[in-house]
This record gives sequence, C-alpha cells and structure tokens, in this order.
Amino acid sequence: MSDFWTSSGHHFLDHDAEGRLVVTDEFLKAYLARPEIMPPDDACLVERAIHDRLLRAPRGAVPPDEIKLVADRDARENWRHFIGFRDHVLASHSIERAYVTLFRGGKVTTPALFLNQLSHLILRNALDGEKDAFKLRAAELLFRPQRLSVRDGVPLLADEDLIGDSTTADHNSPLIAVFADAKSRDLDVLTLENAPRYFERSDGFDFVLDFRFGGPGRLALARVLETWTHHMTGARVTIEPLDKLDGVEWRWFVGLDQDGTAIGNALWKGEEPRDGGRDRIVAIYRLTFADPADMLDDVRDAPVYLILGMSTNRVVRLKPQNLVTGLPLKAHAPAG
Repeated sequence: MSDFWTSSGHHFLDHDAEGRLVVTDEFLKAYLARPEIMPPDDACLVERAIHDRLLRAPRGAVPPDEIKLVADRDARENWRHFIGFRDHVLASHSIERAYVTLFRGGKVTTPALFLNQLSHLILRNALDGEKDAFKLRAAELLFRPQRLSVRDGVPLLADEDLIGDSTTADHNSPLIAVFADAKSRDLDVLTLENAPRYFERSDGFDFVLDFRFGGPGRLALARVLETWTHHMTGARVTIEPLDKLDGVEWRWFVGLDQDGTAIGNALWKGEEPRDGGRDRIVAIYRLTFADPADMLDDVRDAPVYLILGMSTNRVVRLKPQNLVTGLPLKAHAPAG
C-alpha cells in the first residue's frame, strides 16, 4: 500500500511525543514556493527582499511596516495573511493546537485556503496508515468542497474544483454529463473493484463518491468524523447515519456546514427552512459519546444530531471546525 495525499506537505513536518504535527523550516519554505507568495517577475524590490530573506531564515521577523512598502496591493494582502498565519502556527505547540486555537479565539480572519490546508494536514496525520479508500475519499469532504448530483436516484459527490475546471472541453467520462458544469477530467465512481487505485490517484481528487444512505461512502464519512473528533478533542464518539430526522427528540445538534447549520436552526425552532431547506439536507448523523461524563450535564446521555447540507447550487462545504467548537463538551482542551 502506497502513501497518500503527498500534496498535503506532511512529509515536511515533524512529530512530537504525542504524535502531533510540528512545524519545520522546510514546511515554511514550501509555503514560500506557493504561487500566492512567490514574487512575480515584475515584483518590487521590497517584496523580493522579504522573500529572499525568508528563504534563508523562514522564521525571521517581517514587521507590518515593511509589508506596507510592498508596491502591489494584492501582494501586500497575501503577505499579511501569510505572516499572520506563520506566526500563529509557530506560537502553537503543534499544527493541531494552532487549528483549535484559531476557532476558540473569537472571530476567525484566517483565509479559507489556510484552514483547508491545516485540515488536510491534520487528517493526513490522524489517518496515517489507513487502508480503506472509502474513508480517505470521504475525508476529502473535510478540506475540499464537493458538488452533489444525482444519477439514477443515487447521490454522487465530485470535487468542486475539478468539475468546475473549464480549461478543456475533453469529455471522456460518462459521469461528466451528470455534473453539468464539468469541462474536463475523467471521473470514476469509487467502488470495491477500483478502490486500490485510489492511492495512486489520491492527489488528483478525481474519484466520485457514492453517497447514498446505507452505502459505504456515507458510512465512511461517519468513521472519519469519529477519528477527527477524537484526534482534535480527545473525546471518543460513535457516529451513525440516519435516513431522516422525523420523530427524534432534539437536545443538541451541530451543523456540519453553513447550510446545515441554517437548516438545523430553522427545524429547531419548528420553522420550515428557507430555499427548500429540507431538500438540501445531504446527510444526517447521530453522535453519541462513549463516556457521557465528557458532556455538559444538562444534555448528558442525549444524542447529538449532525446535519450536512448543501447550497442552492448543490455545493457541499463541510466545516470540520464545527465539531471542534460545537459539541456539548464539558471541557475544551486544545489538541496537542
């Protein structure tokens, strides 16, 4: 079995005694090679000087007043975000702690690009050694937006970045027609037969996930969310898919994305969700704690319901941070 998700950059990081990810100079230099940070040919001398200096000493100080001297406005903004992100990660004990404290420190200003990259890294660490391709494909939902479509009554999830790619008009796969926006790339639904190929294609993110109720894709996401919750909070939980919310006694729920939260809030109040909200529920899960003592006293022993929704244009943007901050945990000890 080969490696997976090498694009996460996990091989640039070290581990502490508890197995958490620790930043290295090589990891920071990899960020300096990103197109958002690499100075273009027409970059000003100040921007080039900052970049050259950080290539030699990636933990070096970059004062805000120096960033203000960068001529290009977009470049200035990119450098502000990168240095703020770098300083936060360096001040944390681990990548996991950096992630948790971002969401427990008030308003989050870190760009989604950085948040998704942190989720990608943390999941690569938490799932190290995983051999189940369905779990790995389901885990992609936690750091890559998906587009949902239906073929023959089966809900299918494909990577939003891929199917929205309009660089070519090469329609080699019959699945392309299912995802109306898709312009390129071959797409295959992940099956037991082709699952071994996931590892050689893992950084292509080009497998489609069958997400029907009772199928391996929806169950695999439950297992991934269990792993994520334990890795990030220390709490052991069991998560099982449900086919409907009718008749359940609501004591606590967590929306797994912005739309799921809005839908859940409406249902909690006894209202009908806006914009056909019920039809935009992608999946429902029931979460139970292995040790009820981990829960807040007023909801101890009660199940937690998880709602995953999609936007009106069928895009699913799962926010794994909602499980870090939204569960009824008695104590919130940052991971790592």
